[in-house]
Amino acid sequence: MYKTIEDEVLKKAAPAEFKAEFIQHEFERLHAFCLLIYLTSIVMWVVFDLIISYLGGQGFTWLSMLFIGLFAIFTIILMFTRKARHFNVLNLLFAFTITLGVRLLIEGLPEDLQPAWLILAATSILYSASMLPLGRGSFFGTQIIAWLMLNPFFDSDVAVFDLRGMLMVCYMGFFCALTLYVFLTLRKAKLYNFIMSRLLLDQAYLDTLTEIPNRRSFMTRADKQLHAVPREHDHYLAMIDIDNFKKVNDVYGHDIGDEVLKRIAANIKAVMSHFEYARLGGEEFAIYLAGVRREDVEALAGELCRVVREQPSRHPVTISIGLARVLEGDTLNQALVKADAALYESKHTGKDRYTFHQQA
Repeated sequence: MYKTIEDEVLKKAAPAEFKAEFIQHEFERLHAFCLLIYLTSIVMWVVFDLIISYLGGQGFTWLSMLFIGLFAIFTIILMFTRKARHFNVLNLLFAFTITLGVRLLIEGLPEDLQPAWLILAATSILYSASMLPLGRGSFFGTQIIAWLMLNPFFDSDVAVFDLRGMLMVCYMGFFCALTLYVFLTLRKAKLYNFIMSRLLLDQAYLDTLTEIPNRRSFMTRADKQLHAVPREHDHYLAMIDIDNFKKVNDVYGHDIGDEVLKRIAANIKAVMSHFEYARLGGEEFAIYLAGVRREDVEALAGELCRVVREQPSRHPVTISIGLARVLEGDTLNQALVKADAALYESKHTGKDRYTFHQQA
């Protein structure tokens, strides 16, 4: 079954909005890792600065302190960054600043040592970037910045077409291809894993026919509302049943019955959009209304009955609703039992109506 779903996923291209959601999800999940990469980059830069300063005999200058301050500011900004698109921009600024700092440091070395150190710095930066949850534009931008700022052929005595230059070009090309492959391959694998997890989650928690939450989802979400929402106002649970639904299936067939179920689900979604709702199974639906007054519940229940009754259709139906106030200390199952008893009362007192459960 898993292999079948995986094959179906691999055949389809993910839409742009889904990719954006995936990038945001990855950034949120790896936010601490991004901070670690930035901090590691700063430490490496300081070590690099000390080595270069020693080899070049230029000392640890005020310019070094300026760059360390800039890196620290970028890291602090990252701590408060919550959007992936903002991180993509921040990363380009960070890459530009760190490559500029490295370039200025290496300028102090003897000329024959500069190309090797420039390539070492560029590859370190690009390897770190390939591990980050970046968008393609930000990653390609980092590649361009790194090789423009740390170009080993700029202002040096190394010629592209001599032996040393050709070796450097081959190494640079190899490393560019390697980091690009790692970045794109990891990104694709993570994207498909994200799609698979979302698809399996939807199948586990969404009703496939009506495309609204199923019983498992409702029990989880409603129970969370039961324990989480402050009790400034009451909580109510509604059970809904389609009147004479068996007759619809028997007379018109199950295809029409499915259309009716989807229509009722859409009505519930439209009227009760601010609350937790679900199809429990068959023709039964449930709604959990947290933090509402009784008169609001009456208005919503009446509105839902009216919308279903008056909706133009070749196969009109009505619904019955049972409502139960969820008392302090009630479990969700106890509330369902009370709402079901109220629904039974609606069914046997004329249908197309709502009834409140009467407390003993």
